[in-house]
Amino acid sequence: MTWLVGLTGGIGSGKSAVGDLFAERGVAVIDTDAIAHALTAPDGGAMPAICAEFGTGVANADRALDRAAMRAIVFNDASARKRLEAILHPLIRSESERQLAAAAGRAPYAILMVPLLVESGDYRKRVDRVLVVDCSEATQIARVMRRNGLAREEVARILAAQASRAERLAAADDVIDNDGDLAALAPQVERLHVNYLASAGRFG
Repeated sequence: MTWLVGLTGGIGSGKSAVGDLFAERGVAVIDTDAIAHALTAPDGGAMPAICAEFGTGVANADRALDRAAMRAIVFNDASARKRLEAILHPLIRSESERQLAAAAGRAPYAILMVPLLVESGDYRKRVDRVLVVDCSEATQIARVMRRNGLAREEVARILAAQASRAERLAAADDVIDNDGDLAALAPQVERLHVNYLASAGRFG
């Protein structure tokens, strides 16, 4: 079985940038967010079940998920969020396991990027290390507003639905500080990569 690092962090923390740096070093990076986007793309594998559960109003004209419409539903109704997760999570898990199996033997170890890893005890049991990409809440809000064009209040609602910064740090085996610029990430990733190579060789 491939030695596995769970990579997580709050929205806007910079998980994708960190994942890209590991990928540049030959690490297999499985991004559950990317899998979810593929499942909810036009005619994606999750769309029939989502439309059956929530109605065709959550799909846009090209039959992809209307993210704004779904966000409005799930952030105002915890039971709706659970119903959406019940559709997506098994499909995401199945695809992530397929990608991990494909990575076995061709990469020194794997990174499983899970935005809500801390919130999900199931994922925590699957990984050998938890790596948290950390930054201040103010940085998260500014990045998401700039990247997604969301209002501050909407970003704050998303943050409130996620684990707190303190909860993520408490669950972390390793932490990358991403309150600065991108140039500060590479040395941190390289240091961890060396450590992970040693651990993967020892336990793999």
